[in-house]
Amino acid sequence: MSKQSRRREALLYHAKPKPGKIEVVPTKKYATQRDLSLAYSPGVADPCLEIAKNVDNVYKYTAKGNLVAVISNGTAVLGLGNIGPEASKPVMEGKGLLFKIFADIDVFDIEVGTEDVDAFIETVKNIAPTFGGINLEDIKAPEAFEIERRLKEELDIPVMHDDQHGTAIISAAALLNALEIAKKKIDKVKIVISGAGAAAVSCTRLYKAFGAKDANIVMIDSKGVIRKDRDNLTDEKAEFATARKIDTLEEAMEKADVFVGLSIANIVTPKMLKSMAKRPIVFAMANPDPEIEYDLACKTRDDIIMATGRSDHPNQVNNVLGFPFIFRGALDVRATKINEAMKMAAVEALAALAKEPVPEQVNIAYGETKLIFGREYIIPKPFDPRLISTVPPAVAKAAMESGVATEPIKDWQKYIDELNERMGSDNKIVRLLYSRAKRNPKRIVFAEADHLDVLKAAQIVHEEGIGIPILLGRKEIILELMSQIEFDEDVEIIDPKADDQAKTLLKYAQKHFENRKRRGVTLFDAQHLMKSRNYFAGMMVNEGDADAMISGYSRAYPSVVRPVLETIGRFDGVNKVATTNLMLTKRGPLFISDTSINIDPTAKELAQIAQMTNYTMKMFGLTPVIAMISYANFGSSKDPHATKVSDAVAYLHRTNPDMHVDGELQTNFALNQEMLQKKFPFSKLAGKKVNALIFPNLDSGNSTYKLLKELNETESIGPIMLGMKKPVHIVQLGASVEEMVNMAAVAVVDAQQKESRLKHSAKSK
Repeated sequence: MSKQSRRREALLYHAKPKPGKIEVVPTKKYATQRDLSLAYSPGVADPCLEIAKNVDNVYKYTAKGNLVAVISNGTAVLGLGNIGPEASKPVMEGKGLLFKIFADIDVFDIEVGTEDVDAFIETVKNIAPTFGGINLEDIKAPEAFEIERRLKEELDIPVMHDDQHGTAIISAAALLNALEIAKKKIDKVKIVISGAGAAAVSCTRLYKAFGAKDANIVMIDSKGVIRKDRDNLTDEKAEFATARKIDTLEEAMEKADVFVGLSIANIVTPKMLKSMAKRPIVFAMANPDPEIEYDLACKTRDDIIMATGRSDHPNQVNNVLGFPFIFRGALDVRATKINEAMKMAAVEALAALAKEPVPEQVNIAYGETKLIFGREYIIPKPFDPRLISTVPPAVAKAAMESGVATEPIKDWQKYIDELNERMGSDNKIVRLLYSRAKRNPKRIVFAEADHLDVLKAAQIVHEEGIGIPILLGRKEIILELMSQIEFDEDVEIIDPKADDQAKTLLKYAQKHFENRKRRGVTLFDAQHLMKSRNYFAGMMVNEGDADAMISGYSRAYPSVVRPVLETIGRFDGVNKVATTNLMLTKRGPLFISDTSINIDPTAKELAQIAQMTNYTMKMFGLTPVIAMISYANFGSSKDPHATKVSDAVAYLHRTNPDMHVDGELQTNFALNQEMLQKKFPFSKLAGKKVNALIFPNLDSGNSTYKLLKELNETESIGPIMLGMKKPVHIVQLGASVEEMVNMAAVAVVDAQQKESRLKHSAKSK
């Protein structure tokens, strides 16, 4: 993506459909006058009086306990420097977004208009009663040290400067594991720290807390090695000054075991790397360009253990692994501070998690056969769903053991269950989907690329690296639209009716004729059909000239289904194709099938729809728990509409005994675990969280998914085609740009899965 395109996209993202990235949403009913009288006057007086009697009741009656302030004065923003409080607001809103999506913590971002340390501290102290915790952000050093120190001393709620401690905690976890792999001891290794800002100082202090020795540490700033005989050192730099008579990074690197970079790009040379000790550990964390490029470092030393701040290399040191979960644990025991014990507990929890077997969902997201603890996996991945149930309990326990917890947790299993439930509304599955697609992008033919929204979707797919678009349609219109949206990348454009496609058209027509000649298709018919973009696109995928296909934006669903069924066809053993929609609900991802094709499927067809849904859910890295839906519960009706569902379930129990599937069930029982357990404890779904609903007919499936989408503003990905031989996905008429991008990511993952399945099948023969 060009800088101009990225700038346009970023500005549009922050400005539309409403300015900013966060908003306040009511958590209580407010529809009636009674609701409003309880929410405000006169009902609000009662909780006010209770808090006045006992100030701790503020946690009982208000949102304080789950509310964090992200506070900055804009003096050290990202790589932008001192840009002021207003200009820092988009970053602070972004931090609030991360708190919410990773740990379900609400945030008010506060931008303070002063660089005076005393004034800043006084402002934070004055607003602190509103919040359960304070996250300081993007404040320049050395003022940041003084601000955090004093606020921690003077406030009775958790305070943390993430720029200091976030990187320290994540890199410390990585360092402990790297040292274990390298078979080295932290109290023996020689460590070089490049950078002397807030993050570097905090990292070094934390390494010392785990056993690193002052005598083995060399810190370097822009002037060179920080030595004891240097003048005018700040207190923080003086703390790490060395007595060694060396001046340069090159000298410091000789025989060093560990390099930690928190400075600038490309300052470490291959020569320096070669001078390091055996099995060197290199954390090059400058962003976006590290102190030495990952590939160059690995080429220079084959015994290196390497980490960076980038997501496109193994071992990303990413603060999002830390701050949401540290605050989550601190808030949940109402800690009065975030102390060293809590930070060290977070480090140890992260380090230990990297050694555990990795969920298939994470392997799938990162395109790995199997992530295993080792050189290229020393810290957990940011998308690991276990972070929420691993780090907060460790932090909470440390708070309790160190005496700073005011509301100790008594039932740990209940707490862990609550943590997992908090993430039900998170759209992380979309992030996982995109991440996996980017690992191995495929060629996607957009069959209606001469429509502006389709072209916008193709542009995003291209610029984000999700896939490689092939644009099908009238070339002159596509080029004109591309100029309007500044889509100036070199992508393939094909007009099936153009003269330059005559040879390809004839080839596709001949192939289609051979496939369909006993089904009433003549060669003349085939040649005519190939001028239709959906037939042409289908043949592109069928013949391997594209890996996947997206269509349906401008045409009714049935008119697109027919061409792809005739050109590509069903997977072996599939009698009828179907569709499923992935609904991103507040309770978590929910698949709904069939939503677009089969009007009144038989019991056998319903069973096959369930089987195909089961397979597709595993493609997303989910464990399917499937309810077969009806208006009746477990034989309470003998009507054929209900019995066909029970017949389908009986068939699945015989043929697929390992599937978590049961029914027939009414929707409310399927989705309410407590009701299901109480009323039908014998069910295979009792005690499980259902994440897929198979509806008995198209009326109910289609209506349900559209009702959810419109009434609850639930995001939907789909309809996802089930049972096709090759990756073809048909969007709904008038689909949004975002929906088409999501479906393109699905198409890429589908192509990856089918490619893997084909290779596996070939090997087994």
